[in-house]
Amino acid sequence: MQQQPPAPPIPTGPHSSDGAPRRTGLLVAALTLGLLLGGAGVGAAWAITGDEGESTSKTGPAADARGACDALAGFDESKYPAKGDEGLVALNRWNGAITLSAAAAAGDPAYKSLSESLSRAQQRHARLFEFDAKAKKDLAKARRICADI
Repeated sequence: MQQQPPAPPIPTGPHSSDGAPRRTGLLVAALTLGLLLGGAGVGAAWAITGDEGESTSKTGPAADARGACDALAGFDESKYPAKGDEGLVALNRWNGAITLSAAAAAGDPAYKSLSESLSRAQQRHARLFEFDAKAKKDLAKARRICADI
């Protein structure tokens, strides 16, 4: 009877020639990718906010109110019920405007009317699942307030 040579071992995963796992390369690649994405995010934030040479603070109630107004300016209530990205953009801008206006009002009572207008529109929408005439009236009031900020 003739003996068969032993079968080669079945590989169980990526190993170096000494049998140790090759995780270092994956870890370095993941860290590099994370650094690149983080740097791109910071660069995008700088590009979006820009440097207008303003001496005004980019934090605090006034900045929150400006952020709420910026979000509201980009919000189109007719796009709110849309499916897909268009609806998500509207939803996030709407929520951003409400949240930032509340932060502004909490930090400075001068922004209370902006927050209250958006809050009334939000409550109306939550009850009816639409922006009816009363909700749109509150949105218009908030936009007029924003024009003066």
